[in-house]
Amino acid sequence: MSELTKTKIRLSMSLIANIIVAYVISIMAYYIIALFFEDVISIMVERVDYALYSWIVNNRNIVLYLYVGIVLAIVIYRFISKNINAMQEVYESLDLILKEDNEKIKLPSEMNQFSDKINQIKYDYILTKKSEREAEQKKNDLIVYMAHDLKTPLTSIIGYLTLLKDERQISKDLQEKYIKIALDKALRVEDLTNQFFDITRYNLQNMPINKQEINLVYLLKQVIDECYPMLEKRDLKCHLESVDKVMYVGDGDKLARAFDNLLKNAINYSYEKTTIDIQLEQKKEKIYIVFRNKGDKIPQYKLDKIFEKFYRGDDSRTSSTGGAGLGLAITKQIIELHKGKIYVKNDDEYIEFFIEL
Repeated sequence: MSELTKTKIRLSMSLIANIIVAYVISIMAYYIIALFFEDVISIMVERVDYALYSWIVNNRNIVLYLYVGIVLAIVIYRFISKNINAMQEVYESLDLILKEDNEKIKLPSEMNQFSDKINQIKYDYILTKKSEREAEQKKNDLIVYMAHDLKTPLTSIIGYLTLLKDERQISKDLQEKYIKIALDKALRVEDLTNQFFDITRYNLQNMPINKQEINLVYLLKQVIDECYPMLEKRDLKCHLESVDKVMYVGDGDKLARAFDNLLKNAINYSYEKTTIDIQLEQKKEKIYIVFRNKGDKIPQYKLDKIFEKFYRGDDSRTSSTGGAGLGLAITKQIIELHKGKIYVKNDDEYIEFFIEL
């Protein structure tokens, strides 16, 4: 039963109760007056107007009905007036919802359910506005940081290319060194540019998914192979523990991106010369995937925010591993679009990301 229906029933019962109580009290009062004060009142009325006295004596039942009717009319009027005033207070309190303060909106006691609901709406509104401001600030900060990060590698690229252009007698080894540095910096610019596109896509549209049957084992192997250069660079290994085939109906491209984000995150934050473990298993209708790497323990306050967009777990904008803070947020969105769940936890020196599909 909805709150509105409950309120209607409560108001109806309250009105009926008021009418019954008023009727009983008015009848009792009438007969008490008739029993104990009729003679006194009759003499007073007779002295004022004998015709009125005669009419009352001859129409006692009509007088009773008029008396009860007037009493009930007053009761109903007061009841309606009271509730109209209460509704007026509810209406006026709506303006207070938009005030971002900690003051609770107070209504008459009989409107407690409305008061609770309005205060909840106000609380949710304040939280939403606060989250919007924080997200906007993070986004603005990120754009400033990334503009700075774009400028740094571009300056290096221009510098080394200028050296290659101007220095005619430069050695072959030095040429190769400068070309390699310029290429690394150009790849960094490409990565940052892709992250800008991610920000635009992430904020302006929902991700569509195109489902088809895929082998998750093959998909994970493909992701691991693509990340092989990154693994080699940090002297890391990646081990996939799974059966040969786990079939799933989903968007292969999106899931590959989610797995790629998780693996790159593990690579960036793993101790060197360690192994990243990926476990994949199917139990009845559920598929479980775990990404496990050995690295610094993540504080609890960071674990609570790690899937928020624009949040960067290493608090660093200058590190080469520092991304836009969208990778894990997009991963979470992809998993949830597949009606799945993802969460993270620390286990001694290990960080584990759990996926359930």
